[in-house]
Amino acid sequence: MKYTQLGRTGLKVSRLVLGTMNFGPQTDEADSHAIMDAALDAGINYFDTANVYGWGENKGRTEEIVGSWFAKGGERRDKVVLATKVYGNMAADGDAWPNHDKLSALNIRRAVEASLKRLGTDYIDVYQFHHIDRDTPFEEIWQAIDVLIQQGKILYAGSSNFPGYKIAQANEIAARRGGTIGLVSEQCLYNLAERRAEMEVIPAAQEYGLGVIPWSPLHGGLLGGVIKKEVQGGRRASGRAADTLADPVGRAQIQSYEDLLDKHGIEPGEAALAWLLTRPGVTGPIVGPRTAQQLDSALRAVELELSEEVLTGLDEIFPGPGPSPEAFAW
Repeated sequence: MKYTQLGRTGLKVSRLVLGTMNFGPQTDEADSHAIMDAALDAGINYFDTANVYGWGENKGRTEEIVGSWFAKGGERRDKVVLATKVYGNMAADGDAWPNHDKLSALNIRRAVEASLKRLGTDYIDVYQFHHIDRDTPFEEIWQAIDVLIQQGKILYAGSSNFPGYKIAQANEIAARRGGTIGLVSEQCLYNLAERRAEMEVIPAAQEYGLGVIPWSPLHGGLLGGVIKKEVQGGRRASGRAADTLADPVGRAQIQSYEDLLDKHGIEPGEAALAWLLTRPGVTGPIVGPRTAQQLDSALRAVELELSEEVLTGLDEIFPGPGPSPEAFAW
């Protein structure tokens, strides 16, 4: 496994991030534990979760599965850089009582305590804001975070799904307050098929020293060899991938992608991850395996070196927006 610093911090993290969103809803506890063991054995030390994972009536279940894995001992907790998130409505029926969601100081305090209990730990390494809160000023958010850092309950704060201007606003206010390091990471939707983050989010993250953690690196399975699997009678596309394949232009683009990689003998999913690892500012993509086999495929991507010919071909198939502000100015 390869490692890098998380943004401007001294924290060393693996270049693959283990996403746990499938633990509980799609992968049972025993298999989830096996995947986490395999990830740790392979050198992945950065694990990502969220308080809402488990979804519906089972919100919080994923954190509980991670917590029961930590409870097995073997220095599991000490070896892991643990990241979780706050913002979501934790009511099973979606009808939150006032102040039981978003980023008020009250909910941050309540949510941290609940996550710590479910995770079976006394601290969280990276506590992430899952979404912007349009109603709560950053002065209040940073005051709540400062208290938690002083109490030793969290070490760093990160963002997820933030636009570039909110990254700037958050860190400028943190700097004015003094003594607050501000955001150290941003989780954003970023992959070959979805490159809008290159316009503002990633430049802002680089300017302020945030590590970039792309989520959905295979774009809902679209970049994982979906047409080949369809032809071979494997799992059919659903959601975002199915919508794209229903469009003749989108299907032709994905076919060109798979053809290019087939020509070079590269698995599509591994190429999509390897491409992200070449991108400026990227710390490491989140991989959310449902099975041990999917984890093995992701691990191979870390060692995969894409040739200039392949990189050029990928850019031709999935052209990025170009540098900011030229991308949207003219």
